[in-house]
Amino acid sequence: MAESDWDTVTILRKKGPTVAQSKSKQAVAAAQRRGEELDTTKKWAAGQNKQHVITKNTAKLDRETEELQHQRVSLEVGKVIQQGRQNQGLTQKDLGLDQINKINEKPQIIGDYESGKAIPNNQVMGKIERAIGLKLRGKDIGKPLEAVPKKK
Repeated sequence: MAESDWDTVTILRKKGPTVAQSKSKQAVAAAQRRGEELDTTKKWAAGQNKQHVITKNTAKLDRETEELQHQRVSLEVGKVIQQGRQNQGLTQKDLGLDQINKINEKPQIIGDYESGKAIPNNQVMGKIERAIGLKLRGKDIGKPLEAVPKKK
């Protein structure tokens, strides 16, 4: 006859609750009744595609930042550029791609400066000033550009 070891004890236990079961309202309520420490968090918009939805807070932020816009070229400067260009018989394309005066800017940039949409760049403004011969910066906007001798 085969020998059996009657001293060995095997204990079968019931499996614990699954993650979904432990997060259920009933499991949380039972743990609260027992006085156990709970750590619960709720994910915002979990399982939903709400990353592209504009909320009230976003609209509020947009309204607040409207005051903080970049300074644009004034319409006065744009008119001076346009008049100076037309006085020399140049189109926006000719002024932008003029190899003699070395502007080398796209015609679209010249158009943005004339319409007042461009953010002023001193380097580009200087190039345009030299090409049309009129001041675009400072107090004397629209007056002829005077040749300033370079200091050594």
